[in-house]
Amino acid sequence: MYPNPLKQKLKSGQLVLGTALPVFEPSVTTLSCQTGIDFLWIDTEHSPNGAESLGAIPVLARNQGVAPMIRVAWNDPHLIKKAFDVGAVAVMVPQVNTAEEAARAVQYAFYPPIGQRGVSPHWPLIAGEDWMNVIRTANDETVLIVQIESVQAYENLEAIAAVPGIDVLLVGPMDMSASVGKITDMQCEEVQSMMQEIPKRLAGADIVIGTTLGDVSELQQKYRWGYRFLNVGSPLGYGISALKQHIHTLRTKPGGEG
Repeated sequence: MYPNPLKQKLKSGQLVLGTALPVFEPSVTTLSCQTGIDFLWIDTEHSPNGAESLGAIPVLARNQGVAPMIRVAWNDPHLIKKAFDVGAVAVMVPQVNTAEEAARAVQYAFYPPIGQRGVSPHWPLIAGEDWMNVIRTANDETVLIVQIESVQAYENLEAIAAVPGIDVLLVGPMDMSASVGKITDMQCEEVQSMMQEIPKRLAGADIVIGTTLGDVSELQQKYRWGYRFLNVGSPLGYGISALKQHIHTLRTKPGGEG
């Protein structure tokens, strides 16, 4: 369970795949973790829930060798600290637009001497891990992801990527579309051009580029562009899509005729 190998996979240049947890529920967590993923995206930015709602969900993921990745609601020391304390291997910070904001995220995410995060994690008590050992070695496991979601962030890309302590820059295509004035049009030329240029601009930099999409062919395209940290939709999204198709088939051809 500890340490989770996510950071080493990122450093070695492996393709890292995950999916988004649709509900904070143990059986859904367990089944999602049995799909072969490396990380489980637990969202506390847009969901109505916070870290206090997670219970043992991050520990369940850890037990199966999957890294719980919690997206916090903002670049806030209280939220980042709580996310790690309930068991996150990785924390994702949304809407990071400058190197100064990225540096603050590093300060909030790591224990001294790298950062300033307060020390008293809760998850080792649930997991039965050696509490003192986790504290002493946590910085070696901690993964920090910042989201690139605006034209401003794109313009500051190299400066953000140069901040020590950041492992992944995750491009958010939906917010990018809003930033260029074409909200929801993630396929617009401006968004796709930026997404294609980001790995090129950071070629040779010691940082991983990621994104989140639902269409497998588009994810494959992003891999060809240089993306190595990919969130692959969500079990709920794929399940609803399959169910809709099955219902349509049975409505139109209930006996399979024709």
